[in-house]
Amino acid sequence: MNSHLLENIVADKDVFIPQPPTPTNRVTSLSHFRLITDENGTAWITFDMLGSAANVWNETTLREFDLCLDAISRDSTVKALVIRSGKEKIFIAGADLKAVRKAPVRKVETLIEMGQKVFNHLASLPLPKIALIHGACVGGGLELTLACDARIASDSDSTRLGLPETQIGLVPAWGGSTRLPRLLGLPTALSLIVSGKQLKPKAAKRLGLVDQIAPREHLEDAARQMLTKGLPERPPHLSHAFWRLPGIRHGLAHYVRGQVMAKTRGLYQAPLRAIEVATAASVLPLNKALDIERHAILDLALTPETEHLIDLFFRHEEASKKPYPRGVALPVHDVAVIGAGVMGSGIAHWIASRNNHVLMQDISMESLAAGLSRVQGLLQEGIKRHAITRRDMRDTLDRLTPEHTRVPLTRYHMVIEAATEDMALKKKIFADLAKRTGPDTILATNTSALSVNELACSLPNPERVIGLHFFNPVHRMPLVEVIITDHTSDDVIATAVSFVQKLGKTPIVVKDSPGFVVNRILMPYLMEAVRLHESGISAEVIDEAMLEFGMPMGPMRLLDEIGLDVAVHVGNTLCAAFPERLVKSSLLEHMVAQGKLGKKSGEGFYKHQKGKHPATPKGLNHSMVEHVQHRLSLLLSNEAARCSQEGLTKDDRDIDLAMILGTGYPAFRGGPLTWLHDFGLDNAMTELRMLSVSTPTPNAFEPARL
Repeated sequence: MNSHLLENIVADKDVFIPQPPTPTNRVTSLSHFRLITDENGTAWITFDMLGSAANVWNETTLREFDLCLDAISRDSTVKALVIRSGKEKIFIAGADLKAVRKAPVRKVETLIEMGQKVFNHLASLPLPKIALIHGACVGGGLELTLACDARIASDSDSTRLGLPETQIGLVPAWGGSTRLPRLLGLPTALSLIVSGKQLKPKAAKRLGLVDQIAPREHLEDAARQMLTKGLPERPPHLSHAFWRLPGIRHGLAHYVRGQVMAKTRGLYQAPLRAIEVATAASVLPLNKALDIERHAILDLALTPETEHLIDLFFRHEEASKKPYPRGVALPVHDVAVIGAGVMGSGIAHWIASRNNHVLMQDISMESLAAGLSRVQGLLQEGIKRHAITRRDMRDTLDRLTPEHTRVPLTRYHMVIEAATEDMALKKKIFADLAKRTGPDTILATNTSALSVNELACSLPNPERVIGLHFFNPVHRMPLVEVIITDHTSDDVIATAVSFVQKLGKTPIVVKDSPGFVVNRILMPYLMEAVRLHESGISAEVIDEAMLEFGMPMGPMRLLDEIGLDVAVHVGNTLCAAFPERLVKSSLLEHMVAQGKLGKKSGEGFYKHQKGKHPATPKGLNHSMVEHVQHRLSLLLSNEAARCSQEGLTKDDRDIDLAMILGTGYPAFRGGPLTWLHDFGLDNAMTELRMLSVSTPTPNAFEPARL
């Protein structure tokens, strides 16, 4: 005899409360799924993966889901199907990458074939099928919904829809590359698949990916109403037929390929393969289209680039979510930011936009006004990009309080100093903060190169001092270096890591050392690029060489963006710390003396005009390009190896992740340490020794102990 269960939904927590059984509801419970058929003949499948905060697809969950579909297909009383999640903020997070990573080819192929078969089974059920989407619906999660007839999404900020496979070196292969073009049309589908962009509910509805949006607590009612009224009609779009024409379709693919090549220079294969697959699959019979998807993902899964991208995905997830292993993380809600300059206002804006109350303090009303103007500009930019609403802007400004007097700061959990990079000034500010704050207030400095330990030792309670190195521009750069000293308490570190994670940034814990990790590795690279320029190689050729290597910006252009005066300051700090192998750049100092500071002054290594970018040089000498790449990439990796040797991070993977997030080091190469291992440690030692003999700065290339 069947057991019975009636589910009620508690809206604010979305938990299932068992009620007394009724004879009209039938339930089937598996390890990860619950199937209930109600009195109206609607089957409700709830995906709630056992022992996991997220729902993911692997062989076990696919097999169980298919069992649910089998039960539905055999039950003649079932008239409709609704699929939902039992998780707090996740619908389905896609495939279980741990099942794919470094798995035998046959096992990967089996998983792909199984996913295609199960989703085809779902699509073929001769009854209305609705997906109720709350939380992340990405990859295989979205592909499941594409096999349904309709999609209803919650209006929650945690709800996102997308196919991000290309970002980890793969393509959607459970029907996503086939069904999305047929639903949205080829141009829109290519844009989403190639970019891996994740959409908010309103954007998804505008495109037709979502049929309806409802509050989270009303999703089930919305499904019932849709089933009563009938599924939304989708008359065939004339534009869909237009894009199916061979010449038009291939012309579009050629155009999108050109855009991808301009952005990636062909260094990332997944977006290019995705264009081929989606363009072909959009017009082929389903079985042939799925064959193309399967072959493409198997080809890509075997490449070292994809292995690196998947490894980085796991490391990024761990750094962004995992708590610090020691100490107790205390909640931080009220923050004071000292300094309303570019960095201070950028930090204040970001913290306030993440539901924290922020006091932004500076010494003059004029400085505060300029800082507030920058914050308002950032918020207006967010509105233009549809990243935030006007209400979000108003709420953020309401949480931001400007102040130019020395008010008490005892109620603030954390104070972040973002003043000029001058140790004497910072010591003066921190001495004042120590008097105005409570004994447990965390005092953080946003320095990019100065010693946090020296600053901490100038105070009576050095254990509460820490470095939080945000990168400019704060609203775009995902990395924050958390700089610790021998005095910093575990509770302070744990709190800082948790705070950065809640801001949506990725913290990397780094021991205090000149330049920390990112600037420590980056500055020798930039200074060597300047020396190459002094030797007669044009700035354009140097930049082009490193763009071809995969960097998002060449070193000479980057120097102009940073500001040559800032580069001189950071470079001098590192040269003083490592005089045996780093030499000051007389060219940089000369340019600064002439007022050539880079982009902010209108001239540096390039002349900067609004709306114009440096032209790509023509007729490149490829041997020269290879020479520049070889020299600069080895220098980057050698300095990364020194950081590893000195134990600046707990895990070498943190060095790679910091360089990728902080400088845009090409992710498909895995980071400078991973690239070094791929290049070969013995080969690298030999090449570095040859460079140390043949260059004017031999000590710069002295090999680290690898």
